[in-house]
Amino acid sequence: MIENTVYMGVNAPKIHQRIIGQLMMRLGMLYYIEKKIPFEPLPETMIDESQTSPTPDILLFDNKQKQNRAIIEISGNTGARRDFEKVKQLVDEYGVPEGFVYNYDTGQWRKYRLGVGEDVEKPSFSEEIQLDLGALL
Repeated sequence: MIENTVYMGVNAPKIHQRIIGQLMMRLGMLYYIEKKIPFEPLPETMIDESQTSPTPDILLFDNKQKQNRAIIEISGNTGARRDFEKVKQLVDEYGVPEGFVYNYDTGQWRKYRLGVGEDVEKPSFSEEIQLDLGALL
C-alpha cells in the first residue's frame, strides 16, 4: 500500500540542478566540442566504480590515465560547510587532486587541494584544467 511505502529522495532543489546543468554544459562544451580541457565532466558519477562509493555532483575524469582529477559539489548555505568537509574527506581518501564547493546562496567558492589544504587565494580556479570555474556561471 502507498501509505506503507518509504519515499527516498535527494536534496536537489531546482537551483542546485540549474548550477550543475550550467557547469556541465560549459565544461562539456570545453571538453567535447572545443577540446580545451583534458578531462571529461561527468555528473553524479561514483568516485570508485569497483565498489559502492560517493557520487559528487560533478567529477572531472582523466580517461587516458583512468583517474579522478577534480570533484565539485553544489550547495546552499545550509549544506555548504558539511559539503566542504565531505569534499576534504573525498580528496584525501581517494587521492583526488582538488575539490570544490560552490555555495549558490552566497556565490562563493571553496577549494581544497590534496596535500595542500584549503586554497583561499584562488578558491574557484582549477589547477587541473587551468580554468576559473567561477567564470562558467
